[in-house]
Amino acid sequence: MIKVTSPSNIAIVKYWGKYGRQLPRNASVSFTLSNAVSKTTMLYLPKKGNESQLSFFLDGIEKPGFAQKIDKFFKGIEDYLPFLNDFDFVFESHNTFPHSSGIASSASGMSAVAMCLGQMEVELQRANEIDLQRVSLLARLGSGSACRSVYPVMAVWGKHAEWQGSSNEYAVCIQDEVHEVFHHFHDDILIVSDKEKSVSSTAGHGLMDGNPYAESRYEQANKHMSMLKPILRSGDVESFGELAELEALTLHALMMSSSPSYILMQPNTIEVIHKIRAFRAESKIPVYFTLDAGPNVHILYPSSVKDQAQQFIREELMSLAHNGQILPDHVGQGTILD
Repeated sequence: MIKVTSPSNIAIVKYWGKYGRQLPRNASVSFTLSNAVSKTTMLYLPKKGNESQLSFFLDGIEKPGFAQKIDKFFKGIEDYLPFLNDFDFVFESHNTFPHSSGIASSASGMSAVAMCLGQMEVELQRANEIDLQRVSLLARLGSGSACRSVYPVMAVWGKHAEWQGSSNEYAVCIQDEVHEVFHHFHDDILIVSDKEKSVSSTAGHGLMDGNPYAESRYEQANKHMSMLKPILRSGDVESFGELAELEALTLHALMMSSSPSYILMQPNTIEVIHKIRAFRAESKIPVYFTLDAGPNVHILYPSSVKDQAQQFIREELMSLAHNGQILPDHVGQGTILD
């Protein structure tokens, strides 16, 4: 049995729109998180019948839909791992955050599965050691953003001329190119809603194909990737926060300009954004926000203002969270074997 803990990640420059076999239309960069994780075990046994069997349990409850998703993923990577067809599989998983609510559960879940497969290769002696680049590639084929969760601190996914080694096929770790202030950044996730999103990320990516602003968005994203590189190196928190907020609102503007259009933000999402901006303007304390593809708000701040930021969150924002749910998080170390 293989046990893996793998985190979600939060994109600062967003990937929205894809082509081919899970390839991104633009480069992206993300923080790897620490507390928003999927804890996954994989048991593999020689198959008993003609066809491989796969079952999946989430918090002890069998989820045939998830099993079908992973089975489809396995069939799609047989060219990389042909031995998969020789085994039956049982997965058990637990998320520390609400599933399908816009906290990239597919990123943590699929990166965990990919790491399990990397360890399986080692145990079957098809590999000498786990190759994280290969794990990232496999994770990408399951869920695009999952390829970034493999690595510690920050990762870039998508070919970009100014990011050495960057690729559309897999993510690369950039922790050595990032100022120390970002190694200890906080991301407290305020749960506005724990319900499943009305439009999945997969569907949202597909709608970019007909979005009238798609091409200008891809240009903007790649420009932001260029802008972000010196920001991350210098530790310029203010410029980082401004860019993160612009990216978050651009992402949701793309959803609202799709056809059919849709809105994932909720009234409390907007209220939290207003309060964060007002607090920052009044206090000069560097607290910023970003959003993933959902209504929940990621509250970003450096560790140097932890006490003031968390007091503000408790006193001003807690009442806007669904049942008071706030998941304190910070930059983490990527996917690990337990």
